[in-house]
Amino acid sequence: MKKILLCLICLLLVTGCAKKDIDPYAAYRAKTGNELFNGGEKSLAKKDYSGAVKQFEALDAMYPFGPYAEQGQLDVIYAYYKNDDQASAVAAADRYIRLYPRSPHADYAYYMRGMAGYNQGLSWIQKKVGVDPAPRDLSGMQQSFSSFATLVARYPDSRYAHDAVIRMAYIRNLLARREMMVAQFYLDHDVYVAAANRASYVVEHFEGSPYVVKALAIMVKAYRALNLPQLADTTYAILQANYPQSAERRALKL
Repeated sequence: MKKILLCLICLLLVTGCAKKDIDPYAAYRAKTGNELFNGGEKSLAKKDYSGAVKQFEALDAMYPFGPYAEQGQLDVIYAYYKNDDQASAVAAADRYIRLYPRSPHADYAYYMRGMAGYNQGLSWIQKKVGVDPAPRDLSGMQQSFSSFATLVARYPDSRYAHDAVIRMAYIRNLLARREMMVAQFYLDHDVYVAAANRASYVVEHFEGSPYVVKALAIMVKAYRALNLPQLADTTYAILQANYPQSAERRALKL
């Protein structure tokens, strides 16, 4: 029995070593940097994003200082993104920005970093059927907002800046809606302090969002439930002054 176990252990060790010795770039060793780069570009044109990733990764590993290295690193960001590997796209964008901070294409890296975060969290099927992202983890969206904000601040004349601003507005409203869903949940379950705090956060940090009016209404309801008439009246006055015709204001009684 001991001999059998010993043989099994040796077999596992040999198998493990054999796996470690496998060269992931063996299929590309005979190719030049030019061939790998052009092969990756052709794969992108054919929408073979997995094939493009493999060739650009081989290019980076085998010719890290070659004439195609920088453009290859830009292209692999897009290839990862289109191959639905958003985490690798973010990592590749970060690496490009770190290696080429003064590149004229750094704005593109920031934009693609934002796009990758923008598309994290939902599968393609969920996107197809229109699943609401607000109740889900929005950390990717927050990261995306930060990347877009950096792009707009550093490169206001970039060709990607306008689209980044539009996407930032969407993300901002999405985050506000997420906060309002939580605030409404607390209000519905009579956790009035938490409801007021969440709603107040929306008013303070999401000025101009369509959810501010809903937040003010929740604050009024929560303060009234907490028997804080002065805070309730002050908040109602703000609601009345800024959104006099809103359904939320009309639904509240003085």
